[in-house]
Amino acid sequence: MLQQPTARLVRGAALAGGLAVLSLTTACSGAEGGTGAGRDRSSAPPVTAAPAAGVVAPAKVEVIAGLTGCTAEIRIDADELRQGVCHTKEADYLITTFPEERYKETWLEAASIYGGQYLVGARWVVSAQPKMLTGFRPRLGGTIRQLGATGPSAAPSVP
Repeated sequence: MLQQPTARLVRGAALAGGLAVLSLTTACSGAEGGTGAGRDRSSAPPVTAAPAAGVVAPAKVEVIAGLTGCTAEIRIDADELRQGVCHTKEADYLITTFPEERYKETWLEAASIYGGQYLVGARWVVSAQPKMLTGFRPRLGGTIRQLGATGPSAAPSVP
């Protein structure tokens, strides 16, 4: 009796996973037809596959951490984002994932006051030293983005 509902759940999960891959494949196919809802193709954020990993994010913090060679300690688990920290011999770094692209963009806008480089993918961001980001990119995909510091100047004001 318990096997039927379990079998349905497994089939449902497999179907949902297949639909997600189909949707991703369709969305990323680059069909030459319309650009959809008036969006210019050049304004869409680039999606870069991770050839070594064989996956395209968005992914879970734990998946990204595994691909970078660590086990993340979850620091934040909220509706808007999940964030984990990785402690390695080389350095500590943060992996942040978002349920929607708009949350990622808001986070990046807020982080721009600190400046620095970030590895940015579809609904995820890795915050690490630039050398580490360069090493992660072949495994994770994404693009390295330089955020500018827009905070107050360190120069003293003259009355």
